[in-house]
Amino acid sequence: MSRTPMSAADVAEVFSTAFGDGIESIDVKEWAEGSRKVKNHAIWIRLRRDLLKEAVRRLVEIDYPHLGVVSGVDMGEYIDLQYHLAIFFGIPDAEIMVTLTVALPKGDLAVPTISDIIPGAVYTEREKQEMLGITVTGIPDTRGLFLPADFPKGVYPWRKDETGIRDDMVRELWTVGRPEGRPAPPVKPKEKKKKEEDAAAAAAPAAPQQPAGAPEPEAAPSETEVTKDE
Repeated sequence: MSRTPMSAADVAEVFSTAFGDGIESIDVKEWAEGSRKVKNHAIWIRLRRDLLKEAVRRLVEIDYPHLGVVSGVDMGEYIDLQYHLAIFFGIPDAEIMVTLTVALPKGDLAVPTISDIIPGAVYTEREKQEMLGITVTGIPDTRGLFLPADFPKGVYPWRKDETGIRDDMVRELWTVGRPEGRPAPPVKPKEKKKKEEDAAAAAAPAAPQQPAGAPEPEAAPSETEVTKDE
């Protein structure tokens, strides 16, 4: 594996050639930001689910990718999973953001793990399981990540259908009030606080002042002057 940078267009061509009709869409974007016109490069690739792992492996062959996160969106009839990766990570003006998107129909919400290729992916995959109700096949750790153990089964916070958060689970926090048995912290009114600050300032000892017309005290001789006298 070489870290010789490639252009976003060349990387896109590698995927187009390798996967052909398996790629539903591919979009290359390049733009500049800021006064220095720093260049940014991104490739958005939508492909068939069965090609996901092979696409990640092909990315590794180009440059071992940095995985940011796997995001998930309920699109109604299906769920989009977006794998946000970066190649040539840390190389100025050469880094390319690559987003691989696969669609999971709600009747078959399964996707293979990529943690055997990128070990750190297991954490974001675990999150997608509990938040979206998908199944990551081959994942080495099936535990939840964020939801408490007593969270209702079959409810997925990121879903927008009947399996999402129910109305009776939503609390209007501004109507809940303060928990019982927890004293409210003392809050001093602004006027009272200012009076206390003024009183403290008035009670502080004032710096001694010279009487009017008194001569200024003579400055102590410097080391140079003392040396000359000697």
